[in-house]
Amino acid sequence: MPSPLRIAFFGSSLLSSYWNGAATYYRGLLRALSRRGHRITFFEPDALERQQHRDIDAPDWAQVVVYPATESGVAQALEQARGADIVVKASGVGVFDALLEREVLGLGSASSSVLFLDVDAPATLERMHGDADDPFRALVPRYDLVLTYGGGPRVIKAYRALGARDCIPIYNALDPEEHRPAPPDARFQVDLGFLGNRLPDREARVEQYLFEAARGAPEQRFLLGGSGWEDVPQNVQRIGHVSTRDHNAFNCSVRMVLNINRDSMARFGWSPPTRVFEAIGAGACLIVDAWEGIEHFFEPEQEVLVAHNAEDVIGFLRSIGPQEAKLIAARARRRAMSMHTYADRALQMEAALTGDAQEAA
Repeated sequence: MPSPLRIAFFGSSLLSSYWNGAATYYRGLLRALSRRGHRITFFEPDALERQQHRDIDAPDWAQVVVYPATESGVAQALEQARGADIVVKASGVGVFDALLEREVLGLGSASSSVLFLDVDAPATLERMHGDADDPFRALVPRYDLVLTYGGGPRVIKAYRALGARDCIPIYNALDPEEHRPAPPDARFQVDLGFLGNRLPDREARVEQYLFEAARGAPEQRFLLGGSGWEDVPQNVQRIGHVSTRDHNAFNCSVRMVLNINRDSMARFGWSPPTRVFEAIGAGACLIVDAWEGIEHFFEPEQEVLVAHNAEDVIGFLRSIGPQEAKLIAARARRRAMSMHTYADRALQMEAALTGDAQEAA
C-alpha cells in the first residue's frame, strides 16, 4: 500500500444528493479511499439549496468544507486546499466551474498533482467538440491526469485527442454498506420504478422507455421519482425528490427498477450510472436501456434485462415472474459484490494517483 495521501476534492456536494446524482459516487469512492488511509477534504459550495436538503451528516471519513458561493469563497477554498498531495476538480460543481477549472491548476507543484474528474464525460466532450473556443479545451493538457466515471474507450480516445496526458475511467460501483436490501415500503410498491431528475438530455429517453411503456401497459403501475417532472401518463405516479435515505426501500419495493441513461451517456456507452449499482446492491431486478458496453459490467438477460424500446419494457413486465426476477437480481448482486464495489474502484484510483497505470487500467 502506498503512503497516505492528502486529497483535496472540489465537487458539487458530498452531503446532499439534491439535484446532484454524483453524490453517492463521491461518497462510495472517497470513503473507500479513506479506509485505505488517505485523508480527504471535500470542498462544496453553499449553492442550489443543497445545504437545505442534506441527506447525510458530515462523515467521519472526510472533512467537509462548505464555502460561500462567491468568487471570494472560491478563492478562500482554493487557498485552504494548497499543499495537498492530490487536488481533484470534479465537473459539475454547479457554480463557478470555469473559475475553479482554471484556478485549481495554480495549486500544482513538484509535490502536488492536479486532476480533473469528469462525472459527465460524454456531455463535456460533446460540448467541447461543438465549440472550438470552449475555454476548457486549452486547460485539458495542463492537468496531470483526467479521470472519468464513465465513457470507456471512446471517452479515453477523445480526451487524449484533446491533449490529456492520460485518461482513466473510475466507474461507478456498489457500496455494500449503503446499497443493501431493505424492508419493502408501501409507498413504493408498484410494478416499475424509475429515479431521475428531469433534464433536457434525458426527457426524450424517459418518454421513449417509461411513458410509452406506461401508455402501452395501462394495467401496470409505474412510479417516477425525481425533481422537475410534470405531465405524465395516468398510471405513472410522481413522488418528487427521493432522498438517498429512501433509495434502498424504493429499489426493494418496486417489482422491477428501470434505469435510463441520458442521451450523451447512451451514445458513448460504457457509462453505467450510479443508480444501476444502487438498485442491484439492494437486490432489485433491473431493466436498463440498451447501451454499448453493458456486457462489460453485467451479463444481459442473466443479470440485467436490456430494453431497446418501450415494447421490450412491457414484455419484461408481462413475462418475468417474481421468482425469475429474484434469480436475475441475485445473480447481478453476486457479480457486483465480487467485481464492482467501491473498494475495487479505490484500488484503481489509488493506482492511477500513484502512477501505476497498468494496475489502474
